[in-house]
Amino acid sequence: MQKIMIIEDEPAVREELAFLLENEGYLPEVVTEFQNIPQKVRESAPDLVLLDLGLPGQDGLSLCTAIRRESMIPIVIVTSRDSTLDELKALSLGGDDYITKPYNIPVLLARIRTVLRRSGGKGEAEVLEAAGMKLELARGTVTAGGKTVEISRNELKILAYLMRHAGEIVSRADLIDALWDSQIYIDDNTLSVNMTRLRGRLEELGMTNIIQTRRGMGYQL
Repeated sequence: MQKIMIIEDEPAVREELAFLLENEGYLPEVVTEFQNIPQKVRESAPDLVLLDLGLPGQDGLSLCTAIRRESMIPIVIVTSRDSTLDELKALSLGGDDYITKPYNIPVLLARIRTVLRRSGGKGEAEVLEAAGMKLELARGTVTAGGKTVEISRNELKILAYLMRHAGEIVSRADLIDALWDSQIYIDDNTLSVNMTRLRGRLEELGMTNIIQTRRGMGYQL
């Protein structure tokens, strides 16, 4: 049974979410105290986190970053904030999906299933090796030349896709599809920002220009 942690300060909303998830066969875990949330996530090790951005005394976007820094657990933002800026920022900081309140229940559940399926990867290798690098999916680390660096979830997704298609030219559209299931709120610039950050991390390992830009076609590892 997959465990889903609900981080939501409105009692009615979190009770509804817990009820819906339990009926769908998940094990809901409700957070009611909002201190040390990253530690709670680390100790509980849920399969997915539902995170509200408007928590008391908490900046939800900073909290998303803090959780992602410690864990690769999928994060689905469920919030009343409906601005495109908040949505793009949450996704660039490591959120896996962004759902605004009031949500459509079947759509919410479908998108939770999609994120779990995309992130769970029961049959997926935990370690990928290509181009002189080793990528540990569970740890979110890349090793090369005896050095290791941690990368963000989005950076991990980009690198994993490129490593699985090493030697091939991967289009920007293919990467966006792999990362975000073709959801239209992701713009081209978001991919560029994550690609720049990933290249910077790989340069720390001495892997300069390991990801090549094939002009007009995409990227190649």
